[in-house]
Amino acid sequence: MKLKTTLITTLVAITIGTTALHTASAAGNGYYNNANAALSSTEVEVMLFMREEEKLARDVYDTLYKQWQLPIFNNISAAEQKHTDRIKSLLQTYGITDPLTDDTTGVFITPELDNLYQQLLVKGQVSRMDALQVGALVEETDIMDLQQAVANSTQANVTNVYNNLMRASRNHLRAFVGQIQHQGVGYVAQVMPQTEVDAIINSPRERGNGAGQGRGQGGQGKGQGRGMNQ
Repeated sequence: MKLKTTLITTLVAITIGTTALHTASAAGNGYYNNANAALSSTEVEVMLFMREEEKLARDVYDTLYKQWQLPIFNNISAAEQKHTDRIKSLLQTYGITDPLTDDTTGVFITPELDNLYQQLLVKGQVSRMDALQVGALVEETDIMDLQQAVANSTQANVTNVYNNLMRASRNHLRAFVGQIQHQGVGYVAQVMPQTEVDAIINSPRERGNGAGQGRGQGGQGKGQGRGMNQ
């Protein structure tokens, strides 16, 4: 299973595979309690990765909020904190050691994520529009990664968490695209098929556990991202 991320204005693709987590894998470094065999090694690696990827989203949004003071980043950052906490709860449920021993902004154990974080900030700190494009890219990527995580999940409670996070990411994508469109700019999909992105942004925001709200951030781009911290 590979989780792929493409940077915004370049042709450089940063591929983040679960193999990158083998150095911090369940079997290799004691992350996984072998007495609990409910999850496969792939499922464990995906869960470890998702814990750190949700933190990356939080950290990017925190930093871009400090740069631009756009409320959408502050609000969605709060949601991403809850998302990474939910993955942490899954790790605890399955006896998997949390890989995040340092929750400092911008600190990652996976080198590819560290590199990605730096590149996203370089792009996002160019302008407010670039920052919004970064937000949309992060959410597109998260949706794709969560889709693959669901496909590899065999446990109902794990699948439920991933599906809830995916609903939230779709709402967040709607919010970022709404802000972009409000500036008179059409949104071009960055890593997902354009048809899938269009289907998301042209449909109503979703409700439900962990779905996020994105209120006031639809096609009109009005409001400031209230109600996203779910």
